[in-house]
Amino acid sequence: MSAGAAQVVRELFAAYLAQDEERARELIGDGFRFTSPQDDHIDREAYFVRCFPTAGRVARQELQEVAEVAPGLVFIRYEYELRTGGTFRNMEAITVRGGRVVDVQVYFGGPPRP
Repeated sequence: MSAGAAQVVRELFAAYLAQDEERARELIGDGFRFTSPQDDHIDREAYFVRCFPTAGRVARQELQEVAEVAPGLVFIRYEYELRTGGTFRNMEAITVRGGRVVDVQVYFGGPPRP
């Protein structure tokens, strides 16, 4: 497995935290779909309106595992702390094609165990 898809995902997470929309748009492909418990297959533009601007609420984020589990399919687990309090873990299944993210499926988790 190549590190290419995993690197694209790492770069997209970095662009999100930095609120670098220009870089994020370079990394997100046409036909992009984003699904989470709060969003049902929203498109690229809806993602940039609804989801991308939320990084300001994050006090800390740590990518714990990033693994390309099949060609172009990256599983990622991360922990983040909100500025308002609370620490959580999420997992995502992210599809990368041609060096660009085309699909994100987010699975919300709870706080880590003590």
